[in-house]
Formats: sequence, structure tokens, C-alpha cells
Amino acid sequence: MKRMWTIIGVADVPASFRWYQSLLGVPATTPGHPDFGQILDSDGTVLLCLHEWGAHEHPSLMSPDHAAPGNGLLLFFRVGDFNTALQRAHALANRLEEGPHMNPNTETMEFSLRDPDGYYVTISALSTA
Repeated sequence: MKRMWTIIGVADVPASFRWYQSLLGVPATTPGHPDFGQILDSDGTVLLCLHEWGAHEHPSLMSPDHAAPGNGLLLFFRVGDFNTALQRAHALANRLEEGPHMNPNTETMEFSLRDPDGYYVTISALSTA
């Protein structure tokens, strides 16, 4: 099996860490470092990595000023607890970018919101059931 670790640049790793853990309903932990953290599923699978802008001199993570955060990127999470995730999203965001609706391509319910750094995040039901 191959796995991809998606890494996004963020302004505040601990704050974004808490935001994603809350949205995805994973146990609250702290990032491994002040400038980098991995959001893990209950089985230890890395769901998302958060990297402080400018830390470690990675060329594409130097500054959000070079491009709009999230341009060309859609963070798409499939969840088994869609309604609970929707409740968590309402607690985190003043508004949703897209309210709950049926995606005709996946034939599952989904909604979208922006994270604290402006990334577009879509939450999709794992199944139609």
C-alpha cells in the first residue's frame, strides 16, 4: 500500500491542529513540534500534515504571500459520521462555503468550509447509507 502525506502551510500550527482535530472528530493531542504536526486517524494513518509557513526553508512553504492559500488545492475528507461532522463544522465556522448537498459524482452528501488559513475543505459522507 502507498500513502500520501498532504502537507499544507499554516500560520499557527497548534491552532490549526486543534481546528482539524475538532472538525474530523479525532482525539485531541498536541503537534509533535511547534512548527509541524500530523493529524492522525484512530488507526495511526496520517490524514493531514500542518507546516508553519517559512519553517525549514521548503521552497513551496516559505510564505502564503506567493499565492493564495489553497489555490489549486481541495482538501477532501470522507467521513463515516457525516451529521456529527456537520455539527462540528457549524461550531468551528461562521458559515459554510457550501451547505449540505448530494454530490452527483460520489452520490454522497457533502458540505464545504474554509479552514483558519483559507483552505477550502470538503467533508463527504463515506457512503450513501
